[in-house]
Amino acid sequence: MFSRITKTLWGEISSEEAKKFGFLALIFFFVIGPYWMMREMKNALFMNIVGPTALPYAKMVSLVSITLLVLFYNKLINWFEKTNLVYVVTSLFALLYLSIAILSAHPTIGVANTVASKYRIFGWLLYIAVEAFGSIGVSLFWAYVASIMDTLTAKKGYPLILSGAQLGSILGSVAVMTLPSIIGVPTLFGIAAGCVFVVPLLIRIFSKKYVPQAIQNNQETKKPTSIIEGLRLIGTKPYLMGILVVSTIFEIISTIIEYQMNYYAKQQLGSLEKIAEFLGLQGLAINMLAFVFALIGTSFFIRKFGLTACLILYPTLIACLVLFSWSLPSLYVFLICVIGIKGLSYALNNPCKEIMYIPTSKDVKFKAKGWIDSFGGRSSKAVGASVNALFPVLSELLFYGSIISLGIITAWIPIAWYVGRTNHKLVEENKIIE
Repeated sequence: MFSRITKTLWGEISSEEAKKFGFLALIFFFVIGPYWMMREMKNALFMNIVGPTALPYAKMVSLVSITLLVLFYNKLINWFEKTNLVYVVTSLFALLYLSIAILSAHPTIGVANTVASKYRIFGWLLYIAVEAFGSIGVSLFWAYVASIMDTLTAKKGYPLILSGAQLGSILGSVAVMTLPSIIGVPTLFGIAAGCVFVVPLLIRIFSKKYVPQAIQNNQETKKPTSIIEGLRLIGTKPYLMGILVVSTIFEIISTIIEYQMNYYAKQQLGSLEKIAEFLGLQGLAINMLAFVFALIGTSFFIRKFGLTACLILYPTLIACLVLFSWSLPSLYVFLICVIGIKGLSYALNNPCKEIMYIPTSKDVKFKAKGWIDSFGGRSSKAVGASVNALFPVLSELLFYGSIISLGIITAWIPIAWYVGRTNHKLVEENKIIE
């Protein structure tokens, strides 16, 4: 009976595949767990250090900053073999968060200073640092996985890998809800830095144990290319343009709704500790939804209905949530919508998106993907933030934000259909995009 259930949910998985996916899930646990701790604290800390009205502008500043960081990241891709690239980038981020932990303990620079000001540089740097890890660090992990995986294996294994990430997110959210008042924000950032330091060690063990030498040899760097090679690939390949849309366009809608939720939270909850607890609750709910769905639904849906249907289902569900928030605006209605949009993004849309990178070249996986996940994601957030800034009155934002969101979804669905059908054709014909 149990084997029949597991076969229905995840397909035929050998014991060796289970160990491999389990190890990758462990690595992703140490990527996502600390990121989620920092991500949930980011908005609360920024509002406390800089002020809530600066949040839309932080999204725009992060777009410019992440663009510059992606250019540097693309330079690193030319310099390092792909596995070594993981070691270098994750180690740099670990050092960065260790520095943030030290600065956040400073009596005037850090969190002890509760006088908010747009001139407090530390708040802006903290925001950019967390956003950068979410864009580059997470994207790099999936690029590494896609470079050692085939489509059939990915359909079985990606949801299980994602389960490890959601466990990390759940623990990260619980940490945000419980630990800041006990151990303090600087110590929490120190723990996050320590977790990120573990990632390159685990990648090294995994590569030696589970990645065949032939695949490792195939990861050697080729002739250096332009640092904007990824942008050129995206601009000349309709399939990659489609992946850009289905990967990032939801961030516009999410940013509009999340801003309204954060504004209500600041008005109704007031203190940093209460807002952090509320955001921790949000993160816990998002990741519980994503974990349960990833564990029992993602693999089944992808194998049963196919990528195309799953890619179309996600924007359809978001449209329902937009209509819900429009009809009954309140703090907890917006909370439910944010949970639905982000939870289903992690559990349904993200695995589909990552599978679509498999029939692509190494340059696409590392360079184009880096631009899509970072510049594309930040651009979408910046567009959402621009809508928030354009309509500062919440009643106006609710009306116009909902209209804009539904218009985006109307354009999104046919693009999702095109990308899903193209992926199916590439896999059938054993072709790749390069």
